[in-house]
Amino acid sequence: MARRCELTGKGVLAGNNVSHAHNKTRRRFLPNLHDKALHSEALGRMVRLKISTSAIRTVERHGGLDNYLLKTPDDRLSQGARRIKRQVKTVRTANAAE
Repeated sequence: MARRCELTGKGVLAGNNVSHAHNKTRRRFLPNLHDKALHSEALGRMVRLKISTSAIRTVERHGGLDNYLLKTPDDRLSQGARRIKRQVKTVRTANAAE
């Protein structure tokens, strides 16, 4: 699996190591990713995602996974997160219709 956050799209960046003599060698800046199980209230189950620590804080600030997914544009989310978002939307619209 790619080193990319499934919720924010944060990925690997490239740069230079710069020595005291100002020699430059290429390096990679890896995102701080974790396999995390988040609870979806609409689906009533845990959802496993590979997300960054900043995404964990952002999800908490938005009030949970469901609220975060509904407020985030689709182009930022991974395929799996888009699938979960569609499931949450269908469940919420079904609950609102009742």
